[in-house]
Amino acid sequence: MRQEKGKALARDKRIKNIVGSAWVVPSQTTETAYVVNVAEGTCSCPDFTARRLRCKHLIAVEIVRTVETNADGSTVTTESVKFTKRTYTQPWSAYNAAQVAEKSTVQALLRSLCDGIETPAHTGRGPKPIPLSDVVFSLVMKVYTSVSGRRASTDIKACETAGHVGRAAAYNTLFTAFAKPEMTEILTRLIEQSAAPLSGVETKFAIDSTGFGTSTYVSWYSAKYGKEMKRAKWLKAHVSCGVNTNIIASVSVTEGSDHDSPELAGLVESTAERFNVEEVSADKAYLSGDNLAAIEAVGGRPIIAFKSNSKQDGPAAWRRMHAMFVLREEEFFAAWRMRSNVESAFSAIKRKFGGAVRSKTFTAQKNEVLAKILCHNLAVLCHAMHEIGIAAPFGKAASA
Repeated sequence: MRQEKGKALARDKRIKNIVGSAWVVPSQTTETAYVVNVAEGTCSCPDFTARRLRCKHLIAVEIVRTVETNADGSTVTTESVKFTKRTYTQPWSAYNAAQVAEKSTVQALLRSLCDGIETPAHTGRGPKPIPLSDVVFSLVMKVYTSVSGRRASTDIKACETAGHVGRAAAYNTLFTAFAKPEMTEILTRLIEQSAAPLSGVETKFAIDSTGFGTSTYVSWYSAKYGKEMKRAKWLKAHVSCGVNTNIIASVSVTEGSDHDSPELAGLVESTAERFNVEEVSADKAYLSGDNLAAIEAVGGRPIIAFKSNSKQDGPAAWRRMHAMFVLREEEFFAAWRMRSNVESAFSAIKRKFGGAVRSKTFTAQKNEVLAKILCHNLAVLCHAMHEIGIAAPFGKAASA
């Protein structure tokens, strides 16, 4: 991690050679600067003073200025940066088996989840409506197919033939269901239930948000340009993601303009209801004393990147994390790097199920985003069953 931070620091144009082998390197966290002696391999920073080993300031100077002496005594200064590519092994046989079985497994898992949905009592005249569990199943499968409601009708009808639903919902029924506010609570609950089987695997989580595009626009008249302006509206999904399997443990969908930081406490509390939260990482957008306290309140250790102007003083949780950042820097950044796994989850969701929604109203758009995340969780469960050997977590899925 010091090597990586040294590479980043080497881009700072304020690094200068004072005299001979002495260089001045600015601090990344304070307004001070440190003196690096290249010949002696020393630095005046607290990190080098405590460890007596190469710090990021020494590494930065080595990258900025490498001096080679020629035979005639002249010197040539070059810039040199070494990049290391890390590769990971892939259990291909298990991965291939999971990919082949994913669709049928997702259908079985979804059916088992939907069995817990109660249909409101039918009152009044007219034919008995389709059971709510069948409507939710059809709605989620429509999103899983990633095609329009009309083109998804064939797949949903095939689910009826296979016995996953008693009655296949027509596409108009699905469009109506998407727009119902009560569907938000149902889909959120199913997402949380679908994540619960991995509670024995996931103890570290990353918090972040991502945007989903829409086909709706907001317009206004601009006095500056003397014409009507418009832009596409978008939604933001805030999630708590397990860093080992990329399962989404909790989620909140808001308007695209809503801020990230206020969502952290609710996501962490919801995650802690089903998981043992040992660690929560996030980027600088979530840095606040209240958020650090919220993470510690559920027994977790906060790992949130500090801003360039962040100070040491603050609430107790803030001081504890700052002490770890200063005294155990390598451990801090090794843990913080795990938050990038949430970006992998976002990438998977958008590549498989689309980065935009088809619905027109905000409620329907929110429910469509939730359905995408539920589909992702079911796919993650399918891979976990094949790759790490967890048992089929729900009733009917075990016999599928």
